[in-house]
Amino acid sequence: MEDDHDSDHQFLSMSSKYGTNSIELRSLRSCLNWLCVYQSNPWKTTLSWSVFFLFGIGVPIISHFVLSCSSSCDEDHKQPFDAIVELSLSSIAALSYVSLMSFARKYGLRKFLFLDKLCDESEKVRVGYTAQLQRSMKILCIFVLPCLAADVAYRIWWYITGGTDIPHWGNIYLSHSIACTMELCSWFYRSSIFFLGCVLYRLICYLQILRLEDFAQVFQLEFDVGWALVEHLRIRKVLRVISHRFRLFILWTLLLVTASQLASLLVTTKNEDDVNIYTAGELALCSVTLVTGLCICLRSATKITHKAQSITSLAAKWHAVATIGSLEYNDTETPMAHVASPRSFSWDAISGSYDDEGDEDDELDNTKMVPSFATTICYQKRQALVTYLENNRAGITVYGFMLDRTYLHTIFGVELSLVLWLLSKTIGIS
Repeated sequence: MEDDHDSDHQFLSMSSKYGTNSIELRSLRSCLNWLCVYQSNPWKTTLSWSVFFLFGIGVPIISHFVLSCSSSCDEDHKQPFDAIVELSLSSIAALSYVSLMSFARKYGLRKFLFLDKLCDESEKVRVGYTAQLQRSMKILCIFVLPCLAADVAYRIWWYITGGTDIPHWGNIYLSHSIACTMELCSWFYRSSIFFLGCVLYRLICYLQILRLEDFAQVFQLEFDVGWALVEHLRIRKVLRVISHRFRLFILWTLLLVTASQLASLLVTTKNEDDVNIYTAGELALCSVTLVTGLCICLRSATKITHKAQSITSLAAKWHAVATIGSLEYNDTETPMAHVASPRSFSWDAISGSYDDEGDEDDELDNTKMVPSFATTICYQKRQALVTYLENNRAGITVYGFMLDRTYLHTIFGVELSLVLWLLSKTIGIS
């Protein structure tokens, strides 16, 4: 695949130019290579699919049907919820694997990560995005390693204390060591490939956030309205591309995570006597893994939408400041009878900040305006730009539905309603 070599050159050139660690960038490429992305020849394709079927499907099936000891083990070593754990992890891993594989084949790594368009961006955007590329592997490890450590502790305890009650072949120590290692590799592979898809989606979204923040800075300078319109159209086009690429991934992740959580709630409420840290610990760990990945995706999407909508608010404020400033300038040139006014317009009063200002306020709201520049642009052009922004909302969508804070509130309301309904049917909560 020709894009493989282009990606390497892009990585190395970015590393040398901006002083980032090329080892981190190569680590990202190596991770993508081994998991699913690079299938440039039959050997890599066969290896990729073989690893997926082994750790994503084969080991979970063997673990559930062969290594389970529901009849011979004591209460603490039974695994009544293992089916939901294995099915949930394998399903979400298959979704992430197929999605990333299709992206790699269709676009290549360089276009998939928008590295081919990075040369058209400003210095600030390039440096920020390169830094995020460097941090991607660290972020992936932050999410994967704690989950793996918890599963390692559980598996070691389960095999050591289970003893001969756990099915084995030949030497019990060798058999348990191999089985434990294969199960841990399967858990690590499935959780890694899911978090990898979420982290790459977060990385791509971060580039658009940098572009929106960079675009917002034009309101501090004297600029051409036509250029601003073209730049905003370019950003909206990229957001539509991202929405189209990831809409199936986001939708199916939401559906699979919701189904997994509802199934977990259903079986745990029906088998209350079997629920404890030993029997349901792995189920809780699986739920945390899935919900965390979903939150990474939804937070990245809603953050882009919030930034894009803040641009509209910023443009309206810029237009208002320019209009008031131009009117006051005209008033100083035209002598008028003095009318006592209790207050007069002061930009310092607007741009002032408070110590207890919430962290949830967007940084774009604190962008400093320069009214002297804005007044050089005629009123009609400013009004046209603001009207365009108000009627052309930018953001991440899923089949036409904007992923914003309202969307998150709707998801929370639906999920809570389903949970309460399920609880009312199982343990009588109303």
